[in-house]
Amino acid sequence: MDRPSASTLNTALNIPLPHDTQDGFLDPPRASFLASEQPSIRDSYTPSNAGTNSSPLLPIADKEESNQFAAAGETSVPPSKPKKRLGLWLLVGFVVLAIVVLAIILPVYFTVIKPKQHNSSTTTGSSSSSPGSGSGAGSGPVSGGTGNTTPSTDATTGGDGSKITTDDGSTFTYKNSFGGFWVSDPNDPFNNNAQPNSWTPPLNQSWTWGKDRVFGVNLGGLFVLEPFISPALYQKYPGTTDEWSLSLAMAADTASGGLKQLEDHYNTFVTEKDIAQIAGAGLNWIRLPIPFWAVDTWPGEPFLAKTSWKYIVRLLGWCRKYGIRVNLDLHTVPGSQNGYNHSGKGGQINFLNGVMGPQYKDVVPMFGIVNEALISTIGRPQLTSFYLEAHNMIRGITGIGEGKGPYISIHDGFDGLDSWVGFLSGSDRIALDTHPYFAFNGGANDDPIDTGSGATAGGVWPQRVCQGWAGGINASRAAFGVTIAGEFSNGFNDCGLFLKGTATDATTYGGDCSVWRDASTWSPAVKAGLQRFAMSSMDALQDFFFWTWKIGNSSVSGRVEAPLWSYQLGLENGFMPTDPRSASGVCQALGVSGPVFDGTFEPWQTGGVGAGTIVATAGFPWPPATISGAGLAASLPTYTPTGTIATLPPPTFTGATKTADVGNGWFNAQDTTGAPTTIAGCTYPDGWNAQDVAAPVACGV
Repeated sequence: MDRPSASTLNTALNIPLPHDTQDGFLDPPRASFLASEQPSIRDSYTPSNAGTNSSPLLPIADKEESNQFAAAGETSVPPSKPKKRLGLWLLVGFVVLAIVVLAIILPVYFTVIKPKQHNSSTTTGSSSSSPGSGSGAGSGPVSGGTGNTTPSTDATTGGDGSKITTDDGSTFTYKNSFGGFWVSDPNDPFNNNAQPNSWTPPLNQSWTWGKDRVFGVNLGGLFVLEPFISPALYQKYPGTTDEWSLSLAMAADTASGGLKQLEDHYNTFVTEKDIAQIAGAGLNWIRLPIPFWAVDTWPGEPFLAKTSWKYIVRLLGWCRKYGIRVNLDLHTVPGSQNGYNHSGKGGQINFLNGVMGPQYKDVVPMFGIVNEALISTIGRPQLTSFYLEAHNMIRGITGIGEGKGPYISIHDGFDGLDSWVGFLSGSDRIALDTHPYFAFNGGANDDPIDTGSGATAGGVWPQRVCQGWAGGINASRAAFGVTIAGEFSNGFNDCGLFLKGTATDATTYGGDCSVWRDASTWSPAVKAGLQRFAMSSMDALQDFFFWTWKIGNSSVSGRVEAPLWSYQLGLENGFMPTDPRSASGVCQALGVSGPVFDGTFEPWQTGGVGAGTIVATAGFPWPPATISGAGLAASLPTYTPTGTIATLPPPTFTGATKTADVGNGWFNAQDTTGAPTTIAGCTYPDGWNAQDVAAPVACGV
């Protein structure tokens, strides 16, 4: 059928309906601002009206300006607003961009992409001697993904029923009834032959967008802590609200190990068995939120620096072993890009733009350069300048075209998918990420979900999902290109311990939230309704990542108190589908119709003909001409490229009988430029507390 026009998108996904229709459901995830009765930095936005505002988080005045800008095309830049908030264009733009690309892209390129050509190798590699070196072999042949009754201690692959021995010597049985098999050869540590199930290409085969389906799950709360995902850590330190305050409290508690408690969390919260279970659940991707402090910290930041990286590398090794692809997502940047607790520090938004661009060809085919940057605060032209510069820098390293580096994922900024039509046309493999949720729409959301089983399960909720989400996603695929739902959940209401932060238990739910904080009390009808809700979401969104894989127990109750957000708990208790393919056709069965995407993208959108030929970029210089709340960027302090490059170590292997090239972490030996650093004598404000601060005198310009 014909591709939908841009006007079709105006009534599609990311456009909340009025509350009296009980269909306003697209607002920022896991944030406290929509339910709070006292306005604050994060709760000054209200759900939008479908007739006047297609941007869930954009106030009317800003939305009108945004629409005028979109109508004018991408070569015009609207005038900046009066100076109130200091925008640190180099501090949180160029510096972050350069450091992260140098620190992440380069070592990953040489530890993942280059080692794929493992026949021409230089460095020895075998079993792991550090957390970042992969996992031990299990037992059992591939055997078409079936079990093996004669285990062998030196086996390097296995399917359903095979025995896995982990690095710490513990064992478990791999359960995968979908034909998936693992591969872990200590003499070939970068082997990419594994396959999570029969319908997903193994890592060493191409992924075809529009044909292959993303059945994904987030590993939220692992490397970027959130109170509702790891409540026990926050309950231990009353008054902590985000990782900033938690880090300060932990550092002061030397008797409990100080910040080492965070490393213990990295080491234990998600294990190899979790990754095996994800593959066994019929899933084929994970979205992995990572923090900037995995690379480095800025002066004065309390975060545990440069520690999570080795556990990130270890986890990527597990994903390689089980054939799971990874969408690596930069979830935090210095200064905060959205003011939510999951940006590292709740409150102010001091980040102009943020980026990170790892080069992960087989295991990490997608990289999200910054999570949920609030376009209503930062500004569309400024964010566009940043995304364009990030695109050009990353593609300058990877090259242009299919198979050369990961897809670059950008979030819709809560501005509606339709507003991104035509964004950087001719770019090379930019994907659009959206996060649809019911939980934060500010409504009562108390329509019953326990309405029976089968086709009647879920009450009004499954149809509401299909009507609200499916058409917009399909229209965006046709008009923008590759579009994914990087987050969604079973949270049809806003019930859950610390879901909106540790400072409040306030909800807008019209019923008793205690029911939704204890899954052990749920009836078969409730579980059937939730499963139907999940399946309709999966069918509507097509390429999705559930938020999140697991929720930790409360230290008070000893159980999960945000069960609507745990995929793992849903599998264990029967309210998530055991096969995500069973969701196919749910929306059609509900009689929901709308734009249908035929699976065909324009060639340039997937790295084909025309990729890398962006037009109309003159209006988006780097750095941007103006900074929201600060005026002319040229009047702000600059930095000098004389600092030490922050690079990250590759995995280490010892005792190999076969060599494997792990690279040296550098892409271009002729590039001797240093990292950006401050200039002696110049004044630089606090990047996390720069609102209402006067811009310092220009220095270094």
